[in-house]
Amino acid sequence: MSISEITPEQARERQHAGARLIDVREAHERAGGRAEGAEGIAKAELESGTAALLPDMEAEILLICQSGARSRTAAIRLSEQGYRRVSSVVGGTSAWEKAGLPMTRPALDPADRDFFERYSRHFRLPGVGVEGQRRLQQASVLVVGAGGLGSPAALYLAASGIGRLRIVDDDRIDRSNLQRQVLHIDADVGRLKVESARTRLTALNPSLDIEARALRIDSSNVETLLEGIDVILDGSDNFPLRYLLNDACIKLRKPLVYGAIQRFQGQLSVFDAGRHRGRAPCYRCLFPQPPAPEFAPNCAEAGVFGVLPGIVGSMQAAESIKLILGIGEPLVGRLLQLDVLAMHFREVRLRPDPDCPVCAPDRAFPGYIDYVQFCAGAAV
Repeated sequence: MSISEITPEQARERQHAGARLIDVREAHERAGGRAEGAEGIAKAELESGTAALLPDMEAEILLICQSGARSRTAAIRLSEQGYRRVSSVVGGTSAWEKAGLPMTRPALDPADRDFFERYSRHFRLPGVGVEGQRRLQQASVLVVGAGGLGSPAALYLAASGIGRLRIVDDDRIDRSNLQRQVLHIDADVGRLKVESARTRLTALNPSLDIEARALRIDSSNVETLLEGIDVILDGSDNFPLRYLLNDACIKLRKPLVYGAIQRFQGQLSVFDAGRHRGRAPCYRCLFPQPPAPEFAPNCAEAGVFGVLPGIVGSMQAAESIKLILGIGEPLVGRLLQLDVLAMHFREVRLRPDPDCPVCAPDRAFPGYIDYVQFCAGAAV
């Protein structure tokens, strides 16, 4: 159906002559500013309640959105209902503002203005919206390790608006880290990784609470570090810490987002046995016993393709956000394996071990053990 499309300047003239200008964007979009004198009625609301909202079918109606696409669709819909004097503003509010026409901006405090501007693309996603973004804002994530996996994961968690990030790492930056640990720059060499991480993440999103903990996690402090945390993201590179995090997450009933990388291969899963005993596996169900050190070299010994942790760490961030929002299908009971040389993904189904010493149903927590000894001296 052919409809009338007019420029912002023409719309302004007709508005002065008595035409009704309606902004069909969502409320959170209009919070960033709208054409002066425009009424705010979201497209879905307008189309479902046309008779009540637009009782005069002979009135001239001008529809405007952000770029002109939604207003055109809405104009077609109104025309089909019998409204004969409907026009869509070409280029929408963006063109209106570019033309220097007056805008109205609501009185928002700086924090709210930042919120609506920064996360505007999230607001349009089903399952997120303003309510979901507020959940992210109130959430807390523990990022274990500010290295290869922790760097991209923390960057995307911060950019996505996770309100509190607790980052734990006791290491300092070496120049050999910079090939893959994108949180840090050359000037940071010798600096604590968590301090560099806090600097970079605060620069990216100043409104967040970034906690930097320069310490080594062990059985004496792991529960304290998990206190008040919604999701634990494991960016560690050693078996003792992986087992420790797994056991603590089961005891405290918290989800663990696991990632591992070596050379050109990576793997990813979500272990949520603490909240789903008998239905979801834990890390020990996948690896009941650690390999001997000679069969599990770390990145310094085996090497790692620089972009690989960027891929896996970003996917860990995605899984963490999905868990907080309760959307999609998290990788619970699934192990995703990646070979970047072949760019091949393989998914393996994981089942809970009914005899697992930690996550088996109705099994009492056995307590923490000497994980360095348990892991046969694997590098910490």
